[in-house]
Amino acid sequence: MTGRTESVESMEQLALVWRALVLDRDADADVRDLPGIAVRWADSRFAFWNCITLTEVGTDTALLGQRLSQAADIMRSKQQPGFLWLFDDLLAQEARAGVRTAAEKAGLEYAFPGTGMAGDLLPVPEPSHPDLTFVRVTTDEQLQAYADLNSSAYGFPPEHGRDGLLGSTLWKTRVHAYLGLRDGVPVTCAGTLEADGRLFVVLVATAPQWERRGYGEAVTRKALYEGARATGLTRATLHATAAGAPVYPRIGFRPNSPMGFYGLRA
Repeated sequence: MTGRTESVESMEQLALVWRALVLDRDADADVRDLPGIAVRWADSRFAFWNCITLTEVGTDTALLGQRLSQAADIMRSKQQPGFLWLFDDLLAQEARAGVRTAAEKAGLEYAFPGTGMAGDLLPVPEPSHPDLTFVRVTTDEQLQAYADLNSSAYGFPPEHGRDGLLGSTLWKTRVHAYLGLRDGVPVTCAGTLEADGRLFVVLVATAPQWERRGYGEAVTRKALYEGARATGLTRATLHATAAGAPVYPRIGFRPNSPMGFYGLRA
């Protein structure tokens, strides 16, 4: 795939996977495909389940300003905060250079960076780590541990993470979600979900006190290994935060589009 093609793939994977995850959380969630805008908004206290992304390719400066204003208006109409996920490589060069100024004009503020990644990397070898035992998430207790790890890693209150995951059947069946246990205690987690002939890596997290020990890489490899074994798929995609971006190329992912996450300006 070309760079632009992989960036489009990255955006389309987000829209597809988030549709399933958001509707799993709330069957009446706001899931709409508008001109140039995909809305995937559960109005959950777990902010990652409240998502908007721009879907057009080659968006120029004028159209970008219009779409950002539309996105901000949608976000203002919601009870819970969330993020606009913006793929830089889908913008025209001039629009990309002025994206933060355009976002501020629309009432949005830059929150943090991300990177789209993909690769034809499966199957991966069965992973192991001397410190960890891997367990698939199949119970509410395990799902709560998964939620709490994400809350801790991303700075959310624990009740927000639990609001995002507890009670889900999808996460205990369709998602290949794994905990990495150290001495029986969950310290890291990752999941993969089949989406349009690919495995999508979702909600990788490691407890802050256990970072930089290879735990996140190991549990991501486990989720990929088991997902590929179950589905036979060979391609995988993900969206990395700054903390995860150095890890995934070691598994075989290649970066495509830089991303910006934007929230409403206070």
